[in-house]
Amino acid sequence: MSENSTIHDLLVIGGGINGCGIAADAAGRGLDVVLCEMGDLASATSSASTKLIHGGLRYLEQYEFRLVREALAEREVLLRNAPHIITPMRFQLPHRPHLRPRWMIRAGLFLYDYLSRRVTLPASRGMRFADDSPLQPEFKYGFEYSDAWVDDARLVVLVATLARQKSAQIRVHTKCVAALAEAGIWNVTLQDQRTGTRQQLRARALINAAGPWVGALSADLLPQIPRHAVRLVKGCHIIVPRLHDKPEAFLLQNSDGRVVFVIPYQQDYSLIGTTEDDFTGDPSMAQISSWETDYLIGIVNECFRTQVSAVDVVHHFAGVRPLLGGEEENASKVSRDYLLELTAEPAPVLTVYGGKITTYRSLAENAMEKLASQFPHMGKAWTAKATLPGGEFTSQAALLAEFKQAWPWLPEGLLQRWVGSYGVITRQLLEGCSTLSDLGWDFGHGLYAREVDYLCEQEWAECGDDILWRRTKLGLRFSTVESEVLINYLAAR
Repeated sequence: MSENSTIHDLLVIGGGINGCGIAADAAGRGLDVVLCEMGDLASATSSASTKLIHGGLRYLEQYEFRLVREALAEREVLLRNAPHIITPMRFQLPHRPHLRPRWMIRAGLFLYDYLSRRVTLPASRGMRFADDSPLQPEFKYGFEYSDAWVDDARLVVLVATLARQKSAQIRVHTKCVAALAEAGIWNVTLQDQRTGTRQQLRARALINAAGPWVGALSADLLPQIPRHAVRLVKGCHIIVPRLHDKPEAFLLQNSDGRVVFVIPYQQDYSLIGTTEDDFTGDPSMAQISSWETDYLIGIVNECFRTQVSAVDVVHHFAGVRPLLGGEEENASKVSRDYLLELTAEPAPVLTVYGGKITTYRSLAENAMEKLASQFPHMGKAWTAKATLPGGEFTSQAALLAEFKQAWPWLPEGLLQRWVGSYGVITRQLLEGCSTLSDLGWDFGHGLYAREVDYLCEQEWAECGDDILWRRTKLGLRFSTVESEVLINYLAAR
């Protein structure tokens, strides 16, 4: 076990969106930051979302007006700062008179537009479904409104990259296994999950951003720190072949009061979710059940002409959200708001409870305001106008046209995927390349060694899942044999 006499300003525990957001914000203010994540970045809740940047239309029913306003303001910030991985999307909401009256939905959408101040996205509207609608014929009327889609795991990686650019240390597969306060300084033990080696680290303050492990981390390592009750809620999604060829997403109402999204996904698929039920146990073991699959399929089949069954599910995933404890019987009604709790003794600890991916940046900014008294020398807020790496452009279409002219030999589908994942970093991927063979080994489906090497060297990728399911979504297309070839390549590296 090595000793380290350096005293860092912050140790952030947790490499999800909130932890990475705080690390980036703090490092950009001049603080000495280390982030440790026991697995891969975004390997839990942050890659198991519905992949939306949204205000949360249904949260209006719970009178969460402040949260919705904050999220809608952040929607505009993120659309501007990450135009490669966040794109506008229109949502259609078929009217089901026995569930919610038309006036209620219209009033909710009017309030949604008002709270957003509609900086860039078009207003909501009532609509009549045309004969070619993918919905069942009985759906005649509905509504349409705007929100945005995000590649959630890539968002986390790019925020971590921004943190590294600001001199933060990002340590993946590194678990915090002990923490002891002495004379107002935290003495922390970190363990490499791959080798088992341990290292001592000292920090002036800790950030508990462990997501669904926030309560367990507090109980195990910081028992002297008061903590709030956390309600773990499991959300499951399924992916099926594309249900329709239209660009819009759909928001479906269900008789139990919940709503389910059906979102165009990775060109050829539809993403359907989410369920919401209380969860106990290790969050890393969360899995979709057969009844949850049937629940999502049943809602889709009630509403869409194209019928699906369990055999059509090509992929599924489950994530556990750490929500502030509530007494509501229905887990879907528990608040998605967040709480930041600062405890100064025996040494500063800031604990992050709750939150949603849309508000990660404002959460991080609020966290730094909480810590201002501990670090009076830190700089001012800066992330509202901070473009994420690769997002230094104004139009995806213009960037794609520019790259087509510069590299006409590149397959259009590959170029579109790279622009939508890396933005202007695509130039770095293609530096020195003049033919397709210059991209190296072809693993299939547009994945070449050039990209794999970049992800390993610059984005902390180490294994097949890191690349196929988080850095890209090509796992939807890879066969078992193709995946094995990639795994062998990574092992050889």
